[in-house]
Amino acid sequence: MKIKILSLSVLIAIAGLFVASCSKNSGGSKKPDNVDYYTCTMHPSVRSQKPDDKCPICGMDLVPVFKKGVATNAPAEQTNQAAPKNVSMSGMENIQGMAMATNTGAEQPGEFNVPVERQQQIGVTFAVVEKKPVQFSIRAVGMVATDKQRHWDYVARVDGYVQKLFVFSRGEVVEKNAPLLSLYSPDLLTTENEFLDLLRTRDEMTNNTALTESNDRLIKSAKDRLRLWNIGDEQIAELEKTRKPVENITLVSPFRGVVQDLDVDQGRHVSSGDHLVDVADLSVVWVCAQFYQDELPLLKKDLPVTITASSMPGEKFEGKISVIDPFVNDASRTVRVRIDVTNPDFKLLPDMYVDATLNLDLGESLTVPVNAVLPTGQHNIVFVDKGEGKLEPRFVELGRQFGNNYEVKSGLKENERVVSSANFLIDAEAQVQGALKSW
Repeated sequence: MKIKILSLSVLIAIAGLFVASCSKNSGGSKKPDNVDYYTCTMHPSVRSQKPDDKCPICGMDLVPVFKKGVATNAPAEQTNQAAPKNVSMSGMENIQGMAMATNTGAEQPGEFNVPVERQQQIGVTFAVVEKKPVQFSIRAVGMVATDKQRHWDYVARVDGYVQKLFVFSRGEVVEKNAPLLSLYSPDLLTTENEFLDLLRTRDEMTNNTALTESNDRLIKSAKDRLRLWNIGDEQIAELEKTRKPVENITLVSPFRGVVQDLDVDQGRHVSSGDHLVDVADLSVVWVCAQFYQDELPLLKKDLPVTITASSMPGEKFEGKISVIDPFVNDASRTVRVRIDVTNPDFKLLPDMYVDATLNLDLGESLTVPVNAVLPTGQHNIVFVDKGEGKLEPRFVELGRQFGNNYEVKSGLKENERVVSSANFLIDAEAQVQGALKSW
């Protein structure tokens, strides 16, 4: 009997220990009151109410996401019970410090918490939103061309022969009114004699007013005919003064320039319409530059442009925009812009490749560093520091990029601090805590 009673007592004791152990184990698997659910840091879409579950996708232990407005400083025993396996307590302290501050179903981003120690571990730095003078530079490639208003083509307007050349090859520099070539033309000589006959007739008819007026009209017509044959007013005045016909007509340069082309030789016969010589004034040249279509709103007539060339390092030429082509190149999506450039020493030559730089001063504007902006395609996100580890994801509207800064249209205020590095890690924390539902 004593043996039976002893055996029964042993069985009762063992059963008590088993019940206590089960009770303790069941208490360890219970979700704490301040935890909303458990999720995977790699797959935020996974949610579970059991602390011992693992991610069905990658097999990692789940981490707790705390309820809004509930303190996270749970007792040590409860914290140890809720801790996933194979996770160090220092890591759990960081995870427990992340408190979600918005409703998980909200569309707009809300605050979340990343402790300062955790921010330092992942390398978070901050920058200040501030107003700065906005200076923007546009660079384009262009080609030098002659100014059409400063280019002259001489064409034979009368049949004749090239009597003498005063220039012999392209590239020669000629001064204003310098002779280029002389032409002998029988027709021109006949017209000059007729003009001189009319002058002598006018001198003899001093009393007959009607005949004098008629003769003056004939003299005017003769002068116009000589002008059409490239005879200048100075040459006509000299002919009228000396009363001696000139067998050869001499063509002179209308300005200081460079011989661009010479198509005749001495003694060659030329007919009306034949090309003789080209002269180009290179003191002012055109630069035809190509600007992209998104830069068009910044371009205006008379804006100053700086021209540089790789063949002349250190030298700069000043110009200004004169014409903006209203047609877009369908292949390169660029617009041709004509820039008038002063070139007093003739250093810029036709068909030379150059660089055109347009510096714009757009005044002061609110700016944020480029590194602080997380572009998602649908939104531009910036994480604003609210102090004591609190961060707020915020959608911002950006303007143009100016160097290492963006112009801020809306979404930020001056002197706010924003995350400028480790943005992707902060973004992952925000999604785990539900502060960012979607991009």
